[in-house]
Amino acid sequence: MQKADVLISSNSHSKSIETVNYLSVHKLINSIYVYGDTVLSKENSLSSLEIKNLFNTRDLKLAAEYSQSKYLLLIFSNERVVFFDNSIERLVQVAEDTNSVFVYSDYVEIKNGVSIDHPLIDYQMGSIRDDFDFGKIILIRSEILKESISKNNFLNAAFYDARLRISEKHELLHIPEFLYSYEEIDLRKSGEKQFDYVDPKNREVQKEMESVATEHLKRINAFIRPGKEIEAFNKNNFSFAASVIIPVKNRVKTISDAIDSAIIQKTRYDFNIIIVDNHSTDGTTELIEGYSSKHDGIIHLIPKSKTLNIGGCWNLAIQNEKCGMFAIQLDSDDIYYSEDTIEKIVDKFFSEKCAMVIGSYTMTDFNLNELPPGLIDHKEWTAENGMNNALRINGLGAPRAFYTPVVREIGFPNTSYGEDYAVSLAISRKYKISRIYESIYSCRRWEGNTDSDLSIDKINRNNYYKDKIRSLEIAARIKMNNK
Repeated sequence: MQKADVLISSNSHSKSIETVNYLSVHKLINSIYVYGDTVLSKENSLSSLEIKNLFNTRDLKLAAEYSQSKYLLLIFSNERVVFFDNSIERLVQVAEDTNSVFVYSDYVEIKNGVSIDHPLIDYQMGSIRDDFDFGKIILIRSEILKESISKNNFLNAAFYDARLRISEKHELLHIPEFLYSYEEIDLRKSGEKQFDYVDPKNREVQKEMESVATEHLKRINAFIRPGKEIEAFNKNNFSFAASVIIPVKNRVKTISDAIDSAIIQKTRYDFNIIIVDNHSTDGTTELIEGYSSKHDGIIHLIPKSKTLNIGGCWNLAIQNEKCGMFAIQLDSDDIYYSEDTIEKIVDKFFSEKCAMVIGSYTMTDFNLNELPPGLIDHKEWTAENGMNNALRINGLGAPRAFYTPVVREIGFPNTSYGEDYAVSLAISRKYKISRIYESIYSCRRWEGNTDSDLSIDKINRNNYYKDKIRSLEIAARIKMNNK
């Protein structure tokens, strides 16, 4: 069986040394290279490399050049990693049997001393986001890594660029087996982690990641130019300029705040409010009936079908004959930031001649106290490249508003996660999308949010689905470009 060299961080000597001791006597390990700020002793014939991490080009290239074995075992962790029995043999065996050049596996996560299975998901064409979870250990064929390192001098995106280049020619193989354990020190809930990529302090990193993703899309012929403008909005077919769309199910605690924030809107444009009540059972229905009986502009829809998710509720609303020319999102947990939110959105449609407008929002708690990172403005979006960079990130912002004839043509997938992302990508393939970078929306985080604290299985299902959405969209863009 072929052998591997190992690259491991030395930043936590007490936590690394146990792993080093295990690897130093393993029959499939040739050399062990350590990197990081802490200098390990020369025990176990370690070789220290003068590199800080594997994310800048210089350090990644140096690490790859040192590997003389067929495989390089990369350990991306400063915390304790424990290999299970025969796990290294299994990684190498699968790589050899399948001629794979990039192999990763499931692992066991240890939080506060408790072991939790942490399965990962299969890599696919749409898994181009830079935060794809490969776990903490990757077995990679050394020669493939060497030839995949770009000549560009990246500070943060070197490994991201290399794995995208590898994925263009080879399969990134997932072994659905638990081969090691990892001590996790980030104990935040999933709902707190999901906005890390839009934190302003990470903006320079995000720009570099965008450049890498864009070049990848060009190489696979999925890069697109900005979409077309709407030459003339079809006003004659609509009784209202805009409709606020609120899909809701069992939100008795928040629905009144959402409706009130829509009712008080001051605008030059006629608008109504379409609430799709998806068979609520907690008193939400009665609250909505109370509003609709007092306000002619509130349309209360209860679907005949009980198979609709959020996307299906959106389809019901936009296909309704009373839907306005522009359909504007309002989630049942959230509120419009000010009384001129609708006016700003509609003005943007007319001034930019776009098919979709995406605003910016402020993260708050239930009582509207601001939460970190505060304003989510998605300034990584640019008119020139936003439609390509959208494939790298997991969301595009809120509130989202659509030119109704266009969104009717495309439609929403009948899901309760990623439905807005799917339709937004499809619109960006053909049409111009514009942004509002000031806060016009309050996104309230509370224990009732469906994504406040997800299990790893739910996170995996969500991530796999969004990767699938991206895979489908990339395939559609390649087809369009080939024409």
